[in-house]
Amino acid sequence: MQDPPWKKLKLSLERPYKDDNGQPIPVLLDITPEGQHIYEPREDLSSKVGKNLARIFQEKGHDFFDKYPSGIDSDNEEGDEEKHKEPDDNVQPMTPEELFKMRMEILPQLHIALGEMTQARDLLSLLLSTPSQPQIPGIFQQQQNSTPAQPSTLKAAIVTKPPPIQSLHAFNTQLVIGGKDLALRKAADLLKLAAENVERSRARSERYWLDALKIRRGNWGLIPAPLPLGSATGRGADKTSKDLLVSFSLEQSPVVFRRRAIGRIPAFETHSGILEYPLRQYTCLQVSITTIDVDGVGHTVKNNTKKFDDSTLEGSLRGAQAEVVQQEIFSVLIREASNLPTASSRVSERLIVIDTAQGTELSFELVESGSRIPQDDATDDPLCDLIFSALHILLLRAHTYVKTQRLGQTGIVRPNPSQITIPPPAPPPILQPVVDLLQYRVFCDRVHLEVHRIVEGLRAVGVTVKARMNTVGENGEQLIGMLTSADKAQRIGGETLLRIDNRHSIRFTYASPSSLTAHLPQATLAVASITQLTQLLQDEVGSCLLQRICEVGEELSDGVHGTWFVDLLTGRTVGRWEGTALNFLVTFAEDSSVVCTATMLERGETHRTASAVKVYTAEDHAGMALLEWTRQTIEKALQQG
Repeated sequence: MQDPPWKKLKLSLERPYKDDNGQPIPVLLDITPEGQHIYEPREDLSSKVGKNLARIFQEKGHDFFDKYPSGIDSDNEEGDEEKHKEPDDNVQPMTPEELFKMRMEILPQLHIALGEMTQARDLLSLLLSTPSQPQIPGIFQQQQNSTPAQPSTLKAAIVTKPPPIQSLHAFNTQLVIGGKDLALRKAADLLKLAAENVERSRARSERYWLDALKIRRGNWGLIPAPLPLGSATGRGADKTSKDLLVSFSLEQSPVVFRRRAIGRIPAFETHSGILEYPLRQYTCLQVSITTIDVDGVGHTVKNNTKKFDDSTLEGSLRGAQAEVVQQEIFSVLIREASNLPTASSRVSERLIVIDTAQGTELSFELVESGSRIPQDDATDDPLCDLIFSALHILLLRAHTYVKTQRLGQTGIVRPNPSQITIPPPAPPPILQPVVDLLQYRVFCDRVHLEVHRIVEGLRAVGVTVKARMNTVGENGEQLIGMLTSADKAQRIGGETLLRIDNRHSIRFTYASPSSLTAHLPQATLAVASITQLTQLLQDEVGSCLLQRICEVGEELSDGVHGTWFVDLLTGRTVGRWEGTALNFLVTFAEDSSVVCTATMLERGETHRTASAVKVYTAEDHAGMALLEWTRQTIEKALQQG
């Protein structure tokens, strides 16, 4: 009978190491959550042999081959044979290295034994010093034998400390009490200091919020302070600001000045003031004008610097704001100083010098707040204060213009491509109106000087003259409109009117910076220079005087039927009657004083001859008017003729 197939099946009890294809089966160590199988790395036979050799040297020593030249088995056999042999050789002394090694091995064991013996001794001493067992009432105890106990070899001795000396004990007690009292005083001082700190912290916190409310009530800007360095900024972190900052810059100021105009309310006691300004530079703008007179001596005037009270919140903020605004004005002045069309400038880091006119320099300087440069001739001048205030108004005008342009460009209508390429118009200048104002002032002074010289010359010879000079013809509203609006004309105008002998009028109009127009009865002329103005005044005044002399001559020579007229080509008045001619020539000296020359011509046998020449000047004929001298001269000529 044959066995069933399952009985013929043979199973090996050893671990399978090959698959059906004859490949080695790796050992599975782990399966990752992703389903990846991690197998045991295969061990190389050469590396295994190397590890075994390394173990031999680690366990048997590096001198293994020296100790066992014939192998471990032969060494063991030789060792067994040597055991049976009696030692015949003498014992060799130990080397210092071997002694040190033995000492290091024995000392720990000796220390352990010493500790055990000391502990046993202390235990025995404790047991021997224990008193006899006390009797408990109500419990019967057996009678002990009266035989005396054998004395023990180990006994404990109890040593008591001797009592201290009385005086020394009192002194020690006083020291202890004094030490405790000192400790109590220190603790009380510490608690008092802590209470004062808590009270100061409470008062400081209360003052912090009161100052914040005052600042907000004063319409100053309060903004949340950024988080301190190292604060958590991740998701879920508390990003609430715990502090306030004060912003006091202008709304349209550049970013660099808005960042500089930041103040902080201090949360701790500081000596810098009520508010802290991390980026404050403590510099302010100073305007000065230097003029050089005829003798070459310079005179300097400057504006009056306003000081603010830093001990108050409002004063401290206004002082810091004024400094930032003045620094912004100075930065704009630096940018515009290099593009002035009618003046030259010199620019440095903190100083701008502009040659506005001949002998006149305009300076802008950043100086330390509260400082004043000591100068002998430096005085405050209203013109410098006017320029200083006008710069602030012009800066606000530029800010308003930029804001208007920005708001005008915003809208939902998409601009045309042609409009995108056009750059935005530049804001109105700040420095050019100031330069035009100074040039206009110098121009008016020079015009008034020339007119004044002519007027003084006429008054010196007894001619009635009325002069009315109005440098600024606009009213206050028009001037403010010119400063605040960029659409209006940025020119200032005025006029000068001369009334000579209540008969003739000469009118001049001028506009900034240096435009002069003469309005004459016969024409309207544009005056281009002071020399032309002087010549025009002398010609017009001379013609007026000649016309007046002509009228006097006609009045006096009416009886002799004389003829008088004004020769415009030669610039003289000519009078003729029976055989006689009288000429009057009016000229002006270098100082614009009037000089009148009278020449009488008589008819001779062959030709006319000049019989008399008279010259009139105000110095030679003091107290006599020109028309009076003319009248006398004409009367004498009539008598001689």
